[in-house]
Amino acid sequence: MTTPENLQPFLSLHTAVVLLIAFVVGAVLGVLTLFTGAPAAAAVAAGITSAGASISALHRLIR
Repeated sequence: MTTPENLQPFLSLHTAVVLLIAFVVGAVLGVLTLFTGAPAAAAVAAGITSAGASISALHRLIR
């Protein structure tokens, strides 16, 4: 079995860092929303929304 010479990574380092930080932001906001007494579905929706909204800002900030 041979390995190709030009093995490219699946994600670039920049993309991986942006997505990881967006996931952390979404998880923190989801947990904080849950702690306020909101239903779990609302906390999940808040976490997903905040993670998605933070991706474009993080993409511009992290270079």
